[in-house]
Amino acid sequence: MTGPGRAPRADGDAVTGPGPQGAVTGPGPGPQADGGGAEAGTGVRSLWWAARTGGEAPFDTAHLKVHYPAAPDGDRLTGVFAPRGGPYPVVLFLSGINVGQDAYRWLAVEIARAGFVCVTFDRVGELFGGERGLTPGVDLDAAAPAAYGSRPTCPAIGAVLASLAGIELLKGAIDLERVALGGHSAGGSVVLQSARHFPQVRAVFAYGAHTMVATMLGWPPGTVLPAQVDCPVLLATGTRDGVISGSADRYGQEGHAHDPVTRTFEEALGGGGEHLLAVLEGANHFTVADPVDPTAARAFLDLPATADRRPELGRLITSFLRAHLHGDARARAVLDGLDLRRSHA
Repeated sequence: MTGPGRAPRADGDAVTGPGPQGAVTGPGPGPQADGGGAEAGTGVRSLWWAARTGGEAPFDTAHLKVHYPAAPDGDRLTGVFAPRGGPYPVVLFLSGINVGQDAYRWLAVEIARAGFVCVTFDRVGELFGGERGLTPGVDLDAAAPAAYGSRPTCPAIGAVLASLAGIELLKGAIDLERVALGGHSAGGSVVLQSARHFPQVRAVFAYGAHTMVATMLGWPPGTVLPAQVDCPVLLATGTRDGVISGSADRYGQEGHAHDPVTRTFEEALGGGGEHLLAVLEGANHFTVADPVDPTAARAFLDLPATADRRPELGRLITSFLRAHLHGDARARAVLDGLDLRRSHA
């Protein structure tokens, strides 16, 4: 399940790449490191599912793709493969605005191969200004000053997680009490703003995401909201992120130094875990997406990547997840050996 530009198996290959503090270096964990997980040689399969996420029809449904460690053989007529082993923790990944879930398939496969059930979804709903598009589902009222922190800014998270219990094929293979939330861009932002409201969440990761909030919601310019998390957080960003730098006007930051990801790490993350910041030299906003759709989203704002950091990003994320959801000592040792910024609450 690999191909050009996709991350290879997390089989112990070195993670290389010089860079500033936060650059990722060091070996990656194997798919069956100490903390349990998929058996060596296990493949990955996926199935489709759906969840009602609220709103007016037809904009009330998320279409899920559920990736899981699979048995080596399946039904030749249906293509259905039973899960192999488990129960596995669940990783729910939220897309950026107008980025289809298939752009994250490479990452979902890497996560599933490392011993997780990884869920992505597409949901067409209302965007800013009444437009429609792909969105994880943002409750703008919940992000306003009067309500922030009282409820998730992404209510779809709860609906999607609850729907997984109804997948008959995966009965006994999913552990819904061990959950990680991840996201890219706006998907990562709403994860950071929502995780605390779901007590089963043990870890959060986000790429190209932050909690600096738009002034249109009534906040003063440059406001960084406190993240709603009670668990370890991994923030990752690239030095060539043109989308974040090109969006400074949303936050009243024109003409100012604009690094909301670092500010989120320094100002928004409170107690409840060990937090990490990874800065990937040469990566851009869409490094986490493969392929990038030039007809949608805002990839036209991005800077050209000067290095392929996707493989090491995949290994960093799977190491983080295994350390905190599998209690994997080897994965934790890998994280301890990386050149990352750290905040111990």
